Amino acid sequence: MSAGLGRGCRRLALCWPLRAGLRTRAHSQQGEPGSLEIKPKTTHVPKIYTKTGDKGFSSTYTGERRSKDDQVFEALGTTDELSSAVGVASELSQESGHTFVQQLHKIQCMLQDVGSNIATPLSSAREAHLKRTSFSEKPVLELEQWIDKYSDQLPPLTAFILPCLCKYRKAVGVEEIELTLLCLHLQLYLNIQQKCPIQMDIIASSGGKSSAALHFSRAVCRRAERRVVPLVQAGEADANVAKYLNRLSDFLFVLARYAAMKEGKEEKIYTKSEP
Repeated sequence: MSAGLGRGCRRLALCWPLRAGLRTRAHSQQGEPGSLEIKPKTTHVPKIYTKTGDKGFSSTYTGERRSKDDQVFEALGTTDELSSAVGVASELSQESGHTFVQQLHKIQCMLQDVGSNIATPLSSAREAHLKRTSFSEKPVLELEQWIDKYSDQLPPLTAFILPCLCKYRKAVGVEEIELTLLCLHLQLYLNIQQKCPIQMDIIASSGGKSSAALHFSRAVCRRAERRVVPLVQAGEADANVAKYLNRLSDFLFVLARYAAMKEGKEEKIYTKSEP
């Protein structure tokens, strides 16, 4: 493994596992020859920073050095972002007592495998690379089973669903702004705290916090799919990766509706404005 492996690849579990080796030696203990003493071998823990990407380049799993704005790293970064969003949804869902948290955890593990495949461009991959990072259709079929399972328990969908309705109030309490937005992550994406310190109140969460977080994950998943499709079309990533992300966005949508139903939360629907 190249010492300059990109940080994004390392986050996606592409480094070879560190093994704490054991060594034995025969010695005499209390007059008994041939006894074995097992001592743990000291292992070197690598630093989180490598400085190899300071000039704007990073390494793929195949050892290529590419610019950090390369399509491969765009797709990798968005997949990492998706996993983080699913993690937030999982935490909120666990607080609400949902049993599908285990499936969200499995999805995060599968996204690691998605990242591994993306980080292994087929044009430069050797047989050993392909064997380690191939992505089969089995996870896609599993998602389809999950979608069918939860969809069968939901009422028919008759209108567009608004992910979340939030109210933002300035600290001084002078002005109130009501926005239909994804509540979770909004401060991060719009840098609101830097522009105007505010207090956020969820006045009408469309389906509740778990549902809103799942809807946000769905939106990020769609973007991840858009980043991966060019790689698949160029023959650099496995087609099953794009299929998986496509099914995953559907599953997250169904799960958001299911979470709202189980929590007894009302889903806010789209209504067309009068001309």
